[in-house]
Amino acid sequence: MRLIRKSDPTVTARFIRRRSAICPKIGLILGSGFAATAEAMNVTAEFPFASLPGFPVGSVSGHQQRFLLGTCQNVAVAVLQGRAHYYEGFDLAQITFPVRVLAEVGVEILLVTNAAGSLNPRFRVGDFMVITDHLNFLGANPLRGPISGVASPFVDLTQAYDPALQSALRAAAKSVGARCHSGVYLAVSGPSYETPAEIRAFRKWGADAVGMSTVPEVIVARQLGLRVAGLSCLTNAAAGLGARNRSVTHDDVLEIGRQRSEVARQLVERFIRAVG
Repeated sequence: MRLIRKSDPTVTARFIRRRSAICPKIGLILGSGFAATAEAMNVTAEFPFASLPGFPVGSVSGHQQRFLLGTCQNVAVAVLQGRAHYYEGFDLAQITFPVRVLAEVGVEILLVTNAAGSLNPRFRVGDFMVITDHLNFLGANPLRGPISGVASPFVDLTQAYDPALQSALRAAAKSVGARCHSGVYLAVSGPSYETPAEIRAFRKWGADAVGMSTVPEVIVARQLGLRVAGLSCLTNAAAGLGARNRSVTHDDVLEIGRQRSEVARQLVERFIRAVG
């Protein structure tokens, strides 16, 4: 059976290219706490997600839902300022559609960022983590089922996160004085936060941070042959690991992201300068 997409990434990419001459090498997906990177860009074209055929439009606080083209550190970039999430009711094909568009407009390197809860007792709130690997606990895979196109769904994820790009991220963090770790990111479906029992299990599996995004986008990016880097801002201690009886709230996540936004911007800019 062949699935005919309701939206075609080549059509959306053509729509974008007609309105901008920028040919981006680097693509960025900006999660909570990373919006300042977009604000520091020289933006030459801006598209609300709602104006782009096939793009899902999320509604989570802290995500502005814009596709930007322009330059950062004199490097041509395409930026997704915000993303849609599985817990909002979108399926994984919708969530990852923007990644397919990034590939169609010429992106070769993708940096995926997020806010995450820390599981590792050595990590502190406000630190950053270079993602070295992931655990997919969403209960689904974006390559599941018949899809149009020629890329194989049997994608090797042995090195989902490019080792050279990981090194570039760590060097960028060091250059701006950001406390930065390396670790494994675990994706859950959300939207509820995890229970202390779940967090204890995740730690035994080898996870260092937990969040509700990123993994589907990375899987599709690797299917398309993009080199991928992942960076988390650790905005809270996961359930049972912080102060006694301290609850986890979305407002706290946004506040720590806001506090670390300037350092995050500097870190991402140094990364772009190094790999662009």
